[in-house]
Formats: sequence, C-alpha cells, structure tokens
Amino acid sequence: MGSVIVIGGGISGLAAAWQLRGHADVTVLEGHTGVGGKLRTGTIAGITVDEGAESLMALRPEAVELAAAVGLGDALCDPAKAPTTVWTRGGLRPLPPGHVMGIPTDPAALAGSGLLSPGGVARAAAEERLPAAPLAEDLSVGHYLAARFGREAVDRLVEPLLGGVYAGRADLLSLRAAMPRIAAVAEQGGPVLPALRRMRAAGAPRSAPVAVQGVAGGTGRFPRAVAEACGARILTGTTARSLHRLPGNRWRVSAMTGDGPLTMEADGVILAVPAYEAAPLLRPHAPLAGEELSAIPHASTAVITMAFSRARSRFLPAGNGFLVPPVDGHLLKAASFLSNKWPWLRASAPDTFVLRASVGRIGEEALLSRPDRHLIRAAIAELHHAVGPMGEPLAARVTRWNRGLPQYCVGHHDRVARIREATSKLPGLALCGAAYEGVGVAACVATGHQAARHLLTHP
Repeated sequence: MGSVIVIGGGISGLAAAWQLRGHADVTVLEGHTGVGGKLRTGTIAGITVDEGAESLMALRPEAVELAAAVGLGDALCDPAKAPTTVWTRGGLRPLPPGHVMGIPTDPAALAGSGLLSPGGVARAAAEERLPAAPLAEDLSVGHYLAARFGREAVDRLVEPLLGGVYAGRADLLSLRAAMPRIAAVAEQGGPVLPALRRMRAAGAPRSAPVAVQGVAGGTGRFPRAVAEACGARILTGTTARSLHRLPGNRWRVSAMTGDGPLTMEADGVILAVPAYEAAPLLRPHAPLAGEELSAIPHASTAVITMAFSRARSRFLPAGNGFLVPPVDGHLLKAASFLSNKWPWLRASAPDTFVLRASVGRIGEEALLSRPDRHLIRAAIAELHHAVGPMGEPLAARVTRWNRGLPQYCVGHHDRVARIREATSKLPGLALCGAAYEGVGVAACVATGHQAARHLLTHP
C-alpha cells in the first residue's frame, strides 16, 4: 500500500502508524495541539505527572512491547506492591488476594474484612452450590453476578473496580465485553468459584507478574516516543471533517487546520478517533456503522491532582490508593497515591507528596458540571475523611475528560461485529481505538496493530 492517512493521534493511531512503517507513506492527522490522546503529562508544583492513564497493562504484551521497541524499555517500572483497597463503611479495607475484578476466589477470606456483612460473605460463598446452566446470551455484569454472588458483593466488590476501569455501572456493562474471563466460565455452565480456582491453579506462575507497569517520567512519554519513532508525518491541529471515496479504491480526506482547509488523498485510511467522531465520517459510506457508533454511550470523568508538602502535612497516607463503591454515596470513585505508587516520582520530588483523585461515572454529568474549585474542595474533604488530616495542598488542578470512556453495554460484541461487517465492504478503510475491543492502553495498541495489518492484507 502506497500511502495511508491515520485520523487520530492517540496511542491507537500511533500504534497503527508504527505497524505501517516501511510499508506505506503515513500521515497522522491530530486535531489537538499534541499527540497522545488520553496519555498526557502535565505539571503540578513543578512536578511532572500523568493527567490521563498512569500505567500500561503488563499482563498482555502489546503496550509494554511497543514501549520497549520505541526506546522506553529502561523507563518501564513496576508500581510499589500494595493490595487493592476499597474505602467503604468508614475504613480503608484491602481486597483479599486472588480476586478477579473484585470476585474473590475464596469468599471466606472476606470474613472480618468489613467489606461485606456476614450475610453477604455467606451469600457469596454459596455461589458454588447454586446450579448454573450455560449462559446463552449476553447479560449485564450486575444481572449475572448478583444472581450468583448476591447484590452486596456486586455493590461493594465489583462496582468499585468497574468504576475505576470503565467509569461504568455493573447493571449496564456487558459481561462478555467487560469481564470476558467470567463470561467464558458462564458460557460453559456450572458454578463460577470452582472454575476460577481451577484457572488460577493451572495458570499461576511461581512468581506472579505485575499487572501493570508505569513509565518513569510519566506514561505520557509513550505516545510521544511512538510518534518520533514511527517515521510518519504528524500534522497536529488538523481535524478531519469528511471522507470521500475516489476511483481505484482511494480516499480523499478533507480537514481543517489553523491555516484553513486541507485536502489529502491516500490509498488507505485508518479511523483512530472516538466513536462519536468516527460516526459522521463513516455515515455517508456505511450508514449502519455510523448509526452503531453513534449509539455507543460515553462517560465523562475528571482527575483532581494535588501536591502536598511533606514537611507541612500533618498526615500522609500509606499504600497506593483506594477505590470507592458508588453505593456509599461519595464524590470520589478512586484515589491514587502517586508518590507511594511510583518510585520514580518520589525520587524526583522527595519533599512533595502527589496524589490524584478521580470523579465521574456514567450518568454523573451534573456532578462534573461543578466548577473546578468546588470539585477540589469536595475531594480534599473526602480525602481527609478517608485517610486522615493531610492539610491543605500546595497546588491542585482539575483535568476533565469529556466523553472520555466508551461504555461497553450489553450486546457490545455484537455491535462491534456489525460495525466491522459494515466497514469491511469499504476497501482501504480500517478502524481502531477504545470503542471496540478494550479501553486499556494495551487493547488500544492491539487495535492499532490490527487496523494496520488489515490494510496491508486487504488493500
């Protein structure tokens, strides 16, 4: 393939450009002033911090392998070891080890943790005695797991993790899309707990690998490194407005720049933008795909980053942070104690303690409409309640991610299949990004690679 235009300079589009290096002349169009999408660094109190995703999934290889390939191998680092902790019922309570998205493989380990009531622990432990026919259709996470483990387990164990990953709700998210390991067990039939224990026993290495890795200096370095290494022409401040099919299966892209309109032609196009931006570009050529993409809901979120003086703060928390179940009615959905979690950050700013608090789930747009100063004050008050009297921060800032996380609602896999079927009839076109097969960085990298390979094998 002679030339490809990648629309979108987030990590998905940049991964596609990397995969195409040496095979095509690639131009990446990015509407913002810099590449990276939701992988972005900023500063607070003079300290570099991530404003979006702060880590890469390490249990699947795509992101960490690409980071190493573009020269960041020595910068990859493990987080400090600490249990997953939930702030609930007036305390910080660690989840027992061995859980799968909050589901403990040994419910008895919950006894005395304060996470569930005694009745809730007994109800979760009873799961392996319940009959279970093979799951024949997609269900919501909440519908399936509440029937198996009880509503309390869903509200206080599963919901906090779903909020952290998807900013979603258990009663809306697809079991097959959001919790594929559990869905695979459900589709076989039989109780979940024994199957999870068998999977854990069969697949557990002697030394369990870390689930995530960070990048010293911030994960926002990752897309910039890919952009520099991929050899593509990167045009920032350039927003695609429309696509036009040309004879010979070529494409014309009409875009807008700060200097006016821009028109480009290429043999292939990769759409690496959010679903709501891809929809209007596709609708004239694949109406069904456009409608399906438009129907994907998105959650908006905000990150409140704060810096505290170690010398002046009365109290600084231990651990890596905590998650919050929405049933408790708090503003926060999570907090990450960055200076504890990432050794590189503590080494670079030993006198300052940096943390970030996350707010916003699907349906909480009214909460996010509050001014920055209101969100900051509310977050400080809840942090003091959760971990102790930390005092006032030296600096605080709010980063908003409007419609930042696509929601994988019930039937999401079928929706993606319909989108891909509709666009398969358009030679020289491919899609990638968080809207399809995973919202994490590794999944986005994988879709970028897949889109590039599609163009190379189906020109």
